[in-house]
Amino acid sequence: MRSTLYLKFAIIYIIFGFLSLFTVATLTYNLTGSPLETHVATSMYKEANLVAGSYLPSYFSEQLTTSDVHLQLIGMMNQLDASVWFVDKEGDMLSSAAADNYPSSPSMIEEFNPAESGSKQYQIGNYHDYFEEDVITVIAPVIDGYSPSGYLLIHKYVSDINEVQYILLRAAMITLIVIYLLSFMILLAFQFFVYRPLHKITEAATQYASGNLDYEIPVDTEDEMGYLSASLNYMSSQLRDMEDYQKKFVANVSHDFRSPLTSIKGYVEAMVDGTIPSELHEKYLKIILFETERLTDLTQDLLALNEFDTKNLLLNKEVFDIHEMIKNVAASFEGTCTQKKISIELIFAAKSLNVNADKRKIQQVLYNLLDNAIKFSEPDSAVTIETTERGDKVYTSVKDDGIGIPRGSLNKIWERFYKSDLSRGKDKKGTGLGLAIVKEAIQAHGENINVVSTEGVGTEFIFSLPKG
Repeated sequence: MRSTLYLKFAIIYIIFGFLSLFTVATLTYNLTGSPLETHVATSMYKEANLVAGSYLPSYFSEQLTTSDVHLQLIGMMNQLDASVWFVDKEGDMLSSAAADNYPSSPSMIEEFNPAESGSKQYQIGNYHDYFEEDVITVIAPVIDGYSPSGYLLIHKYVSDINEVQYILLRAAMITLIVIYLLSFMILLAFQFFVYRPLHKITEAATQYASGNLDYEIPVDTEDEMGYLSASLNYMSSQLRDMEDYQKKFVANVSHDFRSPLTSIKGYVEAMVDGTIPSELHEKYLKIILFETERLTDLTQDLLALNEFDTKNLLLNKEVFDIHEMIKNVAASFEGTCTQKKISIELIFAAKSLNVNADKRKIQQVLYNLLDNAIKFSEPDSAVTIETTERGDKVYTSVKDDGIGIPRGSLNKIWERFYKSDLSRGKDKKGTGLGLAIVKEAIQAHGENINVVSTEGVGTEFIFSLPKG
């Protein structure tokens, strides 16, 4: 990353600096030239008209001497740092004053034309070749007796304006350089607040990709980077849990498949080689059949869970009478209940009660819950199935008076392959997947299932469905 992102940011920063300097230099020079020229020319024009209109007319009425006029022109020269000429209407020089860097004035302006500036207040050029470089020239008439008797001309080098431009440009460049250096703090901020945390996150991603899910990103801030780091840490913990779960899942599946397969293989080999006499074949064939049924149940449960795990499960919802379904499911356990002397009591809120759900999935839920209830109930006990209506929900309860679930196992019963210590002796054929399937099916409907259990007293499962 040091050779890519950080380097790119530094290169962009340097390029931005050069472009900024070039832009400021170009724009400052171009944008200040014309306004400065207009400003200086306007000031000169106002000064010339002020003197030409209020002071110099007295010269023609012989109230002022040439020396008086010359002193006035010297004052204007010093004020404007320019060359000041006072001529008659023919262009003959009456008096003048010029700064040190200006040439001396001519005795007469050849081809003098006071209107040569046209509609503009000033003109730019070398003014009839009297100057070696361009000057700004303004001409103000001196009115005596309602007609011009003379003219006041002020000449100022255009280069003086350029000097002001250079001063402004230098100030702008110094300001820009200071701002550019201060903006280096942005690069430092990027280093500390973006690059370093991002480098840690990239390192973490590399560690996760290599399989090291124990790597943890230090979270030092509460900004977006800190939130991202915390999210990645949480993700790694979830991946570790998932990895542990997968290992446990594979181990459980392998164990649950290996045990019945080992029994089947052992009994079949014993029957084939004569270790088990033919008169006992029927007994051991029944054992083989039992183990085969275990494998079938396990396979079906795994397929059912896989259907939920795809996250693409499409529920075939329909409106049906849940009371009718409960009766049919209860009837399927008649043989088992007769053998164990267990009765099933049905308590319904009404003669019929419709729900809107996937009929096959809910039938499987009821079957698994009732199968568990009967399996863990003591002989001569009862299993109660009750329905109630609350608002737009239908709640179904399956309650037994069996061995119950230990308090420490209540949160684990939904895990796949989990069997509590109390259930292992009674659950010979169970796969440990029944309740996991129940929870997945109910949650797929957007509903909830809860359990209330007391060890040695009994267990009650309650789930909700939307009313049809």
